[in-house]
Amino acid sequence: MKIYVKNMACVSCKVVVTDVLVELKIPFYKVELGEIDTHQDVSEEDKSVLNTKLRKAGLELLEKKQGILIERIRQIMIDYVYNSDGKPDMKFSVLLRKELNLTYTYLANFYSEVESTTIEQFMIALKIERVKELLIFGEDTISEIAYKLNYSSAAHLSTQFKRVTGLTPSHFKNLKERRRIAIQNI
Repeated sequence: MKIYVKNMACVSCKVVVTDVLVELKIPFYKVELGEIDTHQDVSEEDKSVLNTKLRKAGLELLEKKQGILIERIRQIMIDYVYNSDGKPDMKFSVLLRKELNLTYTYLANFYSEVESTTIEQFMIALKIERVKELLIFGEDTISEIAYKLNYSSAAHLSTQFKRVTGLTPSHFKNLKERRRIAIQNI
């Protein structure tokens, strides 16, 4: 049985879900972003208790098909941005279509109707957050980051970053360096 979980966005979320499943003694064989695969059907009572415990961590079980599809789209986007270093074999629209076996036009229209934003806007927001992380914690150049996140060029990344944040990537990185120097001088 598959159980879908809303708001799972990182490895820590998988750990939280795994811990709750073990605590509740719900047999499972796999926990992925947004999904739990169980060995057997889970009773409505167990689902209710699971949902209550997950909500304390900011997570939530999904029951309606509409919510499940939205969460699957999000999880595929998150995986695409966070786990595809370098150029993937295919464009995101093709990947999404293949993963969900629905046309990209249908998925894009559905996502926009439900979320009041577009897949493209959400993807840009995810990428910019990933760029920020890589600038703060990594040693990659802007060109290397652009390649990792499938931008056509460092200039394209810089333009999009500035449009979203109001800062250039270089300025953003320099702000981090200034804060580090200021803290070290204390």
